[in-house]
Amino acid sequence: QVHVVESGGGLVQAGGSLRLSCVASGGTFSRYAMGWFRQAPGKEREFVAATRWNDGITYYADSVKGRFTISRDDAKKTVYLQMNSLKPEDTAVYYCAFDRDPILGPVAPMAQNVRYDYWGQGTQVTVSS
Repeated sequence: QVHVVESGGGLVQAGGSLRLSCVASGGTFSRYAMGWFRQAPGKEREFVAATRWNDGITYYADSVKGRFTISRDDAKKTVYLQMNSLKPEDTAVYYCAFDRDPILGPVAPMAQNVRYDYWGQGTQVTVSS
């Protein structure tokens, strides 16, 4: 089993920044991806960003392009989400997910939550107006 833990959420004013961290442990895989999803109250879970360890490809939802940046630390199997220019609509519980067998080549499948095998508990991000 892979254990996934997110951290870094909190309260921030609109226009501010937060950095989320996600650590995956308990398994070693030659090809894997990690991604961020979020779910606001009363809404469905939506894709935010993802990256693949094997090729470093990143993929972002249109709503966060230019504001959020996903990065990784291969040695620690950790992924980060730097969130800048935060908006109230970014308020949500942010979940980190681990895909043990990502599709290589096309990036669009990384946005599909059904592809991810392990999920973290979530970290709350609240952006005040």
